[in-house]
Amino acid sequence: MEPFPERPSRRGLGAEGEARAAHHLAARGYRIVGRNVRAAGVEIDLVARRGSLVVFVEVKTRRSRAQGAPELAVDARKQARLARGAAAWLRLHPGLARRARFDVIACEIDAGGGWRLRHLEGAFDAG
Repeated sequence: MEPFPERPSRRGLGAEGEARAAHHLAARGYRIVGRNVRAAGVEIDLVARRGSLVVFVEVKTRRSRAQGAPELAVDARKQARLARGAAAWLRLHPGLARRARFDVIACEIDAGGGWRLRHLEGAFDAG
């Protein structure tokens, strides 16, 4: 994907990060089954599937590391919320997954306007 040419709004930056994360997953054989899914009052950025594995993905996008690495924003409180939302989503889709995993994709824009993504598979456990 091309560099993001302009300085996007915060919402635009997040949407672009999510689009790049979805592209990254699709290129690695995942099928995106949901974007910005709401379950139990929780928004899940991406729900992806590969075989019998369902992956709930939190995407964090930053322009800089002034407030730390993007993935550090997925703290214990955020993890608990995501786990609650994922459990509700799985209840709504019985039999879809034999296994589930929580990933984080950290997106950053470098000084030249290029994007770097880090995919942290199994970033945290629900229990």
